[in-house]
Amino acid sequence: MTALSRRGFIGSSGLVLAGAAAVSGRTAFAAVPEAPTMAEASTQAPLVPTSGPDYQPVATLNGWTLPWRMKEGWKEFHLVAEPVERELAPGMKAFLWGYNGQSPGPTIEAVEGDKVRIFVTNKLPENTTVHWHGQRLPNGMDGVGGLTQPHIPPGKTFVYEFELRRSGTYMYHPHSDEMVQMAMGMMGFFVVHPKDPAFRRVDRDFVFLLNAFDIEPGSYVPKVNTMLDFNLWCWNSRVFPGIDPFVVGLNDKVRIRFGNLTMTNHPVHMHGYEFKVSCTDGGWVDPAAAWPEVSVDCAVGQMRAFDFVADEPGDWAIHCHKSHHTMNAMGHSVKTYIGVGKKDLAKRIAKIAPGYMPMGSNGMGEMGGMEMPLPDNTLPMMTGFAQFGPVEMGGMFSVVKVREGLAKGDYKDPGSYKNPQGTVAYEYRGAGLTEAPRAQPLDAKAVPGAKVEPAEWRVKDPRKPRLGPDGKPLSAAKNPHSNH
Repeated sequence: MTALSRRGFIGSSGLVLAGAAAVSGRTAFAAVPEAPTMAEASTQAPLVPTSGPDYQPVATLNGWTLPWRMKEGWKEFHLVAEPVERELAPGMKAFLWGYNGQSPGPTIEAVEGDKVRIFVTNKLPENTTVHWHGQRLPNGMDGVGGLTQPHIPPGKTFVYEFELRRSGTYMYHPHSDEMVQMAMGMMGFFVVHPKDPAFRRVDRDFVFLLNAFDIEPGSYVPKVNTMLDFNLWCWNSRVFPGIDPFVVGLNDKVRIRFGNLTMTNHPVHMHGYEFKVSCTDGGWVDPAAAWPEVSVDCAVGQMRAFDFVADEPGDWAIHCHKSHHTMNAMGHSVKTYIGVGKKDLAKRIAKIAPGYMPMGSNGMGEMGGMEMPLPDNTLPMMTGFAQFGPVEMGGMFSVVKVREGLAKGDYKDPGSYKNPQGTVAYEYRGAGLTEAPRAQPLDAKAVPGAKVEPAEWRVKDPRKPRLGPDGKPLSAAKNPHSNH
């Protein structure tokens, strides 16, 4: 982790608190561990435990794990809530709020039964708190500003202390001006590993959070009042092609965990495999009750984990199955032009806007292969290239790369999969094909042996009358598409 700043965990503390409380005074601050920061937006190697119980550490997608120190029986962590700059993908950055230099903040990892002490320093321009989503803990440590604790003012440090009562998949986020702070990117993952190292153990364990932003082209700060019309759907504040792949070894047992802090649900679909849902933020699913899926839906505020054995080599897509969520910088007011002939219009526009290129008449796939000039600080709606051409994706999309012969701790992108000879879809070049069967039009009389004409999909100009079989305009009464 060369990009990680480990500025020394120093001092000592034996203070036990009944609720989240402020740290003040020079002597008290000498006891606060320094806060590591991360400058890179790439997936960092898992933080392997060097003492205490053994566990398989998680790999945070485009993120990292927060180091800790052990002091008098407590695992101590230090989070700093602060403004951050995050690269969403090459070519676009955002001015967000997060923790320890990143959005989302670093993943916190500990073990069931650990006593954790988490220092939270507020470097935001307003109050904040931290809620430990899904954890069982004393009420005064739950992090709801005004209800269970005072808000943390700017410049102050509060302490949260609690014992981790159950293993599982959790997250943390503010409960103070929550709409604004979460819309600005404040959140993080929290994994509690089982006390028994053999319990539900896997070879590779990935985590990420689903979040979303509304950032207009050329701007950097999210529009915090947007409710649903987001234009950047993210995994860990990254969008494709900026999302790293999930790199796993052939026959590895793999777990993928994720939590949803957007404003809508997300059906996450993985190609090439069926998997079993193994965990929610409510706890582990009994193996006898785990259900098989190829897509698993995750509602707002929920978390899901699924397990599979990676026994099919290849580059397997994984994405949200809401198709608008796999696109970048989408303009929701763009008109639909499928079937519209725009040649005449294009000529007229080109006279005042040289180089104008009409698009959309035949669909939008042509955008994926173009590299057109863009406004400052934005991304193409459909982008990404792989070995066979444009991927035509964005947003919540990545690839599970399954390879033979990977070393245990190797998470580097192995490049494109080399498909065995004869296993890639190919163009047919044989003898002429017979006519494919087609369904009869709904309003046509079934005539045995009659040829079915292909549907005409070109848009009709509403200013021109519909013509009858004789080529003459139909009267309004005979025109089924007339509004008169």
